[in-house]
Amino acid sequence: MRLVDITGDLAPTGTLRASINLGNPVLAQGTPEAPEGVTVDIARELGSRLGIPVELVCFDAARDSFEAMATGRADICFLAVDPAREETVAFTAPYAVIEGVFAVPTESTLTSSSDVDRPGVRVGVKQGSAYDLFLSRTLARAEVVRGGDGTSVFVEQRLEVAAGIRQPVVDFVADHPGHRLLEPHFMEIRQAVGTTRTRSAETVAFLRTFVEDIKATGFVARSLHRSGRSDATVAPPA
Repeated sequence: MRLVDITGDLAPTGTLRASINLGNPVLAQGTPEAPEGVTVDIARELGSRLGIPVELVCFDAARDSFEAMATGRADICFLAVDPAREETVAFTAPYAVIEGVFAVPTESTLTSSSDVDRPGVRVGVKQGSAYDLFLSRTLARAEVVRGGDGTSVFVEQRLEVAAGIRQPVVDFVADHPGHRLLEPHFMEIRQAVGTTRTRSAETVAFLRTFVEDIKATGFVARSLHRSGRSDATVAPPA
């Protein structure tokens, strides 16, 4: 399939519309008017290789970023790979991996992330996040409580546990004496490029090859370094 056909399939408006989740500070920083970060860099690099302009459509949560692509307001998204999303999204292999961790009050009897799944434990999560989907699927005895952010609902409802991606949770613990992290991390969040399953197999294959190339050439590593994200690692080759 020719590149021009892939471009027309992936970006039928002639502009690559990329859904950017500013709610994940590891992947994107800045404002809707001036976003930065690895997802912004990847979107612009993809547009450059396709020879078309890029429009960055910014949101504050993964669920909104997902919805924009699913409803045709964006052509690609940057989300964590999850079985619930794979019904709609054709994912590449991950380009980066970040960790999901728990925080608890200092006096909590929980000493490890493996202690969390027990009766009477309520875990605050950001609604629609990768760790919301994961914990909703894997916790058998603890209760998932959803809110605007895992740490904020944890504080507001005086929950037993807060869940989130590592660096924001580390920052929360540092800024709120009387709390501590639980180790080890409870999940690895595999961040990938996605598009709708309505795209052709050739288009999806092109995206997957593109992601492998930007990992192998150091593009992703350099972008993460520029944005100061030492809490994310480049995913291994597919």
